[in-house]
Amino acid sequence: MEVDGRGELDEEADNILPSTLKLYETQFFGFTPQTCMLRVYSAFQDSLYDILPVVEKVCVRQLSKGESSEAEELLRSRARECSRKLQQFLEERFKQLSKRMEALLSGRCFSVPTNVLLPEDQLHKTYPQHIQEVLRLESSLADLQRAYEAEVCARQALLAELEEQREVQKQLDGILTWVKELQAAWVKEGNGSFHESFRLVMESVKKLQDAVGEVCNKAV
Repeated sequence: MEVDGRGELDEEADNILPSTLKLYETQFFGFTPQTCMLRVYSAFQDSLYDILPVVEKVCVRQLSKGESSEAEELLRSRARECSRKLQQFLEERFKQLSKRMEALLSGRCFSVPTNVLLPEDQLHKTYPQHIQEVLRLESSLADLQRAYEAEVCARQALLAELEEQREVQKQLDGILTWVKELQAAWVKEGNGSFHESFRLVMESVKKLQDAVGEVCNKAV
């Protein structure tokens, strides 16, 4: 009997139409009036299944005092049948009452007035925006996000190039320092004009490179 009753309860829960659900009330309270009544109905059934067997045993024990075992068994069978009929009667009556209670709960208890808003919806009342305006703002935000990402990439590229320029500048400074030291040593030794001597050395190096190139070509 318990399995059949709960099966009917589950079937009733599955048969709730979406059109009968009050979505805003559900969002406000966290449950629907139908769900509330189903839980009350389920609790009533559980209590009924627990109480009836106890009442049945007490009645059989009190009425079977001094009776034979056959009479006690017959009394137990009749008590079981009476319990089953009483259970069906109470379930049918409570189901009828639950429908009325559900209507009252939906209309008077679990109904949100039109002038009441959820806390998360207060912002929409304060700053009403048309859907097209919202879409436009979202598109603008997406464009700004892409532009920001492009700026970040360009900044990273500029920083990398600046780091390369710093390395090159560091190498050039080292070369200039070496040239100045060489020039100072040249003058100190009394070898005449450094610039003229450096020009002659570079010409000699170029001639040497040309001679090496000619030798390599002849060897090939």
